[in-house]
Amino acid sequence: MPESPVVPLFGPGTRLRPAVPIGVTDCFAIGIGPSSSHTVGPMRAAHRFARDVLEQGDADGVTAVTVELFGSLALTGHGHQTDVAVLLGLSGWLPETVDPDAVDGIVEAVRTTRSITLDHRRIIPFDPDRHLLFRKDRVLEGHPNGMRFTACERDRPVLAREFHSVGGGAIVCREDAGRPPSGHNANAPYPFTSAAELLAMARGAGLSIAGVILANERALRDDRDTFAFLDTVRSAMMDSIERGCRREGMLPGGLNLRRRAPALHRDLNAAPPDRAADPLHGLDWVSLYALAVNEENAAGGRIVTAPTNGAAGVIPAVLKYYETFCQGASPEKARDFLLTAAGIGALYKTRASISAAEMGCQGEVGVACSMAAGALAAVLGGTPEQVENAAEIGMEHNLGLTCDPVRGLVQVPCIERNTMGAVKAINAARLALRGDGTHLVPLDAVIETMRQTGEDMRSKYKETGLGGLAVNVVAC
Repeated sequence: MPESPVVPLFGPGTRLRPAVPIGVTDCFAIGIGPSSSHTVGPMRAAHRFARDVLEQGDADGVTAVTVELFGSLALTGHGHQTDVAVLLGLSGWLPETVDPDAVDGIVEAVRTTRSITLDHRRIIPFDPDRHLLFRKDRVLEGHPNGMRFTACERDRPVLAREFHSVGGGAIVCREDAGRPPSGHNANAPYPFTSAAELLAMARGAGLSIAGVILANERALRDDRDTFAFLDTVRSAMMDSIERGCRREGMLPGGLNLRRRAPALHRDLNAAPPDRAADPLHGLDWVSLYALAVNEENAAGGRIVTAPTNGAAGVIPAVLKYYETFCQGASPEKARDFLLTAAGIGALYKTRASISAAEMGCQGEVGVACSMAAGALAAVLGGTPEQVENAAEIGMEHNLGLTCDPVRGLVQVPCIERNTMGAVKAINAARLALRGDGTHLVPLDAVIETMRQTGEDMRSKYKETGLGGLAVNVVAC
């Protein structure tokens, strides 16, 4: 297949989408920070390419691999550690398998030896300065987050692949275009592509949103395996909160930001009884939970992509709030929370995008807020209509949110923005539960509005680091 054209950075282009319906395991993944689109996706793409190289017939003749990063991956790739992710993936590591504490050593070995061991198996020369190229003024047609991998025998290309990181760590390979999808929900009893369909199926079957999603997951695996996955996700979320509350120090990247969660954690634990009587005291804890997760993410620690790394603190913070401050919490309710959130997240991934390079931060923190709001409403006893209302409120008041990371780092404004998303999700759920589920703006309409807003948003406000706070804050 010929290479897809490169187009000007601010030019138009068709958008690629995953070719299969979205399941629970597509909405949550355990990996490392700081970015799902810029770190997790490129690592997976590089890992797949390394395996493709080694599995082709003339792999022994490959003498070089070149990687080109385009668009947003090039513009903010250093701050998001895209270069690190590519080296890890080519070396055979995946986000869920690599030890975060070993990353620096793996990367330093590549840079020092100017060689890389493809998929842990075959050493070839690799100089990051010559073989890992940042094409900052161009994008591959199809998506702002594009990568091109080329393997050569001497100067002759023998294998090439193009990938797009489309949000949440998901990748689309251009060479797969036209192949029939192996849809996750091909035999699902309740296939849906809209919130209206999801609500109608829930009403018709007398099920909750979580019940519909769980029934669909049964087409893929036994309930015990689904519950084990959800319990693992929940544990990883709680672990990231705990680590973030405990680990002191400065965040990497040069902004000289000190981790705030440990000091806030100590302060809240030492609060006198009169402060605990403050009706908003619980929101201080919610902010702490979100800060802790996103500081872990910014430091490259282990977190849950939920639905993205940049928004990884919202859902854990709201789930922790539910388990700590609300009555009736249980492991079963935590599963319902995550199932409901996944159902809402699937709508955004199917009908729009969760990529900040396409949608701005409305597609990350906005989507996470919507997912968390609907999930909280569900476990607090909301009807499917109230759940849909909560999810709609959560997104409606994040519309137009830009992505403008200072110095291309997932730190400012990203870390605090997660606290705002979590608090807003709780408010959205409570507001929806005060009503009967009827409301003017349907969730489908607000998702479509988000998509249109993202399409109309100028590229400099979509994770390129060329506008907003990224240019108006002087990072010394």
